[in-house]
Amino acid sequence: MIRFLIEINETIHVENVTIALCKEIRLFFDIDVCIGALHEYKDAAIEILSITPLTNKELCAVAFDCENQSDFPILRWNITIPGSKPPPKPPQPPASGSPKLKVLHLSDIHVDFAYKPGSQAECTQPICCREGQPYPRHAGAGFWGDYRNCDLPFWTAQTILQYASELEDYDFIYYTGDLPPHNVWNQSRADQLYAIKTINQLLARTFPNKTFYPAVGNHEAAPCNLYPTPIIKTDNITWLYEALADSWLTLGLPSDTRDSITRGAFYTTIVRPGLRLISLNMNYCAPDNFWLFVNATDPLGQLEWLIQWLQYAEDHDEKVHIIAHHPPRSCLAAFSWNFHKIINRYENTIAGQFYGHTHNDEFIVFYDEIEKQRPVSMAYVTPSLTPQSFLNPGYRVYTMDGAYPNSSYWVLDHHTVIMNLTASNMYNRSILINEYAARDAYQMENLFPADWNTLIQRMKNDIDGPLMSLAYTYYTKSYATGSTCNHACRRGLLCNFMTARSDDPHACDSIPT
Repeated sequence: MIRFLIEINETIHVENVTIALCKEIRLFFDIDVCIGALHEYKDAAIEILSITPLTNKELCAVAFDCENQSDFPILRWNITIPGSKPPPKPPQPPASGSPKLKVLHLSDIHVDFAYKPGSQAECTQPICCREGQPYPRHAGAGFWGDYRNCDLPFWTAQTILQYASELEDYDFIYYTGDLPPHNVWNQSRADQLYAIKTINQLLARTFPNKTFYPAVGNHEAAPCNLYPTPIIKTDNITWLYEALADSWLTLGLPSDTRDSITRGAFYTTIVRPGLRLISLNMNYCAPDNFWLFVNATDPLGQLEWLIQWLQYAEDHDEKVHIIAHHPPRSCLAAFSWNFHKIINRYENTIAGQFYGHTHNDEFIVFYDEIEKQRPVSMAYVTPSLTPQSFLNPGYRVYTMDGAYPNSSYWVLDHHTVIMNLTASNMYNRSILINEYAARDAYQMENLFPADWNTLIQRMKNDIDGPLMSLAYTYYTKSYATGSTCNHACRRGLLCNFMTARSDDPHACDSIPT
């Protein structure tokens, strides 16, 4: 319909048509959300639909997954990886008593500065706990936070971060984006910059003299998710990248990262001797970034840049950690499959991948593209600080092979800390607990790819048993128990753990039906 209005030069009617659609198909329960989203996204949507080379079917494939992206030649592209792959060298356990690193991982803080205790927690908008009186016989928003589609109060973020800083001492901190709240139909650049500045100042005060290694989330942009590519001349994202560069450097990044941050919010730096960090901006692969519908072929040359640095690391005997906001399975198919190919090629160099975005506690095993049952890499998806939705707030701490000559820098164990929101609100005080430690909870010898693959085989062999129940409990940060996850739910969760690529029709074929 919008394309037709563009064709007859009547885009003035887009607003009326969209609002009519909202009312007709109840796209949003709240018409104010529809009107707000329309004003946020209308101009970009009209421009994208005016200049995209994609047909309606191709747009449907990338935006709504109603067609297979691989069926359309325009959506397929391949990256070239130079050189030949060395023989695989699986990681080995370090010697007893060797140095260790302790690394904090924070993600998806989503502070809601408008949170109001006692307000309506069940509303017709995508985010509640901001206004209104609760329905009769329904509890209002809890003081410390609420499970019901609400983001995190600022004072709860302060309390959790203070607890984390006092409980343990960290060598450094990974920090994978999404700071603003979920009121995406009513946000401005000023709102996003305020959230970034306020939260980063809180982090700097709470963890003095600690270096943060950040990645940018999809919620930092305004409008949310929309990260213009360099070929878009009517809009750019410089306002955000310059603010991120200033903010990230005050959190400890070296000044030589500024140029690549202001260009695309990605960078590389040395964390410890022999350990290189690569932070990626996965908004340039995410289907929610509609600017990619104009051109999605690695628009910032980020994958080529990644290959160059991985090759440099391989040539100089460095290990690499990759951090980003979106896990690669959340990307458009071509980017996701090319990324998987890169991980396969540099399996000896990449010692870990660390993501956020899903809000859940997850892991992803990457498998070899030729020997399809051989695990080659591990990705950890850390739980969110926000409870949105139906989750306890949480964060992750990794114990890694430490800084010494020939260290593997692999994760040796991790544990998750959660705030029990039910108990905290009931007793009117913050109650944080160590939820679980991976090796002990899952009875694993190590946390190398082969060990996680063994865990997956154990889960496959008893999909309705206690092990999958445990995994689902941790997946929800102990909001729910495995008894609420039926066979189909368990099969889907196990499939998540095995799926590193989007649009991979055979990733889960080995799971019993």
